[in-house]
Amino acid sequence: MFRKMSLALAATLMIAGAAWADPIEGNWKTQAGSTAAIAGSDSFSITLKSGKYAGKTIGSFKAAGDNKYTGTITDPETDKTYSGKATLSGASLKMSGCVLGGLICKSQTWHKL
Repeated sequence: MFRKMSLALAATLMIAGAAWADPIEGNWKTQAGSTAAIAGSDSFSITLKSGKYAGKTIGSFKAAGDNKYTGTITDPETDKTYSGKATLSGASLKMSGCVLGGLICKSQTWHKL
């Protein structure tokens, strides 16, 4: 009986934790001043909504736990795709694109609109 109650409590806490997680979905102001829309549930796509490259999909991420995401990010200017990481903290999203297994990375911070 105790074991079943423990499993039920653990499942409830996991569901509540997911509900309390910062939402990555929505519109974000990029460091360049464009608006990027992030949408999805299991995997998230990033599409530019304003600026010179409006309409271009520039990323795909999956949740990695603790408000961290991994995937790919594309530089809209060069069309080069990089290994990507994102970390969500409140209304800020730190985006990084890396090469050489993460030895060389460029980062920028986006802000929720």
